[in-house]
Amino acid sequence: MKPLIRSKAFQKTYSKIENITRATCEVRADNVGIEELCYVHGRPAQVVKINGNKITLQVFQGTDGLSTESEIIFTGKPPFLTVGEELKGRYLDAYGHPIDGGPEIDGEEVEIGGPSLNPVRRSQPSEVIYTGLPGIDLNNTIVTGQKIPFFADPDQPYNMIMAQVALEAKSDIIILGGIGLSNDDYLYFKNLFDNSGSQERIISFINTTEDPPVERLLIPDMCLTAAEHFAVKQNAKVLVLLSDMTLYADALSIVSNRMDQIPSKDSMPGSLYSDLARIYEKAVQLPDGGSITLIAVTTLSGGDITHAIPDNTGYITEGQLFLKRDTEVSKIIVDPFRSLSRLRQLVISKKTRADHSQVMNACIRLYADAAYAHTKKENGFDLTQYDTRCLNFAADYSREILAVDISSDMNQILDTAWKLLAKYYSREETAIKKEFVDKYWP
Repeated sequence: MKPLIRSKAFQKTYSKIENITRATCEVRADNVGIEELCYVHGRPAQVVKINGNKITLQVFQGTDGLSTESEIIFTGKPPFLTVGEELKGRYLDAYGHPIDGGPEIDGEEVEIGGPSLNPVRRSQPSEVIYTGLPGIDLNNTIVTGQKIPFFADPDQPYNMIMAQVALEAKSDIIILGGIGLSNDDYLYFKNLFDNSGSQERIISFINTTEDPPVERLLIPDMCLTAAEHFAVKQNAKVLVLLSDMTLYADALSIVSNRMDQIPSKDSMPGSLYSDLARIYEKAVQLPDGGSITLIAVTTLSGGDITHAIPDNTGYITEGQLFLKRDTEVSKIIVDPFRSLSRLRQLVISKKTRADHSQVMNACIRLYADAAYAHTKKENGFDLTQYDTRCLNFAADYSREILAVDISSDMNQILDTAWKLLAKYYSREETAIKKEFVDKYWP
C-alpha cells in the first residue's frame, strides 16, 4: 500500500523518536488528538496514548527499520474512508485503498471509528434477514439490526459459510471484512463473488496473513463506516460479515503488550470488552428502514468457550451460532442446542409463515429425544421403536436442514421439515396445533 500523505503545509512534522517497540513508538508533540492519523517514515500510524506531550503511536505496518531520526507527519485528523457509490463491487485494503487494480474511490471523506448511533434514533428490530442456511433461518432466525457471532473451531469451513451467506442473504448491501485471511480464502471469496452476478452489492475490505497484523484493527471500522453511509444515507439493509474477530483481538493484544499495559484474562488487554462492544454496538435498526446487521466469526482455541474473546463476545451480542461436526452424517451443522438467536421471537410466525414456531419447536424437541436415544445406544441399553425413529429422524434432519452445505428459502425449509416429521412420526407425536397439521401435513 502506497501511503497517502497530503501536503506538509500546515501539518506538524517531527524527527525525534524517543522509544521504539515492535508495534509502537513514542515522540514528544503538542496539540495532537487521540486516534489522530500520522505517518512515521511514510508508514501509517495512529495516536493511541497521550501523556502530557508524550505521544504513543501505533504503527500499522510495524516498526522494523525505523530509526530515532525517522520523520513523523501528523495529519490533524483520524483515519478516514472515502464513501460513495463507487465502493460497490470493490476490494479494498485496511486503509480503504483499492487492491483490485481499479481506480481510487471518489466521494466523501468520512472519519472511521465514530460513536454508535444515539439510542433514541433506533427502532426495535422487526424484519427478518434470511441467510439461505436452513439451520439458521429455521431455528435461529436473524433480525435486521442484530449482532450475532459464529463460534467455530479453526479447522471448520467458516469462511466458506460466510461466503455462502454473502451470496444468499436478502440484503441490499453486503460488506465483508476479512481479518487475517489466508491468501487461499481471499481468492476463494474473490472468485466466488466475481462469478456470482451479485458483485455490485458486495464491498470487501481485506487484510491477509501477509499484511501486518496491526492493520487488522482498521478493518471493522472501515466496514462499519461504509455500512453507516448506505444505511443512513440510502436507507439500505446492510449485512456486515467479519472474519475472524479472534485475530482482531490478537492484534489488540500485540499493541497493548507493546505499550506495557497489564494484560487481563488470557493475555488480552483489559479494554477487550469495550473494544469489542464499540464494534458490535454499531448494529442498528433505523426508523426509516435502513439497518446494519452484523455476523462475525470468532474462532475458538481448542473449543474453549470460556476464553476471554468468546466470553466477552457472548455478553455483548444477541445470541450465538455454533458450528459442529455431526459424525453420524459426516457434515458440519449449525448446532441446534448451543445456537440461539435472542431476537428470533420478534419475527418468527409474525414476519414468517404462521407455522414456523410450531415446526421449529417440534423439530428441536424430537432432535433432543434422538440425543437421548443416542446416549442409550452408546451405553448399551436396548432401544425402543420410538428411539430408532428418533435416530433416523435426527440423521435426516442434520443432512437436510442443519447442514451448512444446504441452501433453501424459508417456505421450502418449512415444507422439508413437515415431510421429515410425517416420515417418522404420527400427527399426535409432533404435538403441533391441529390447525397447522390440517393445513401442512403432507
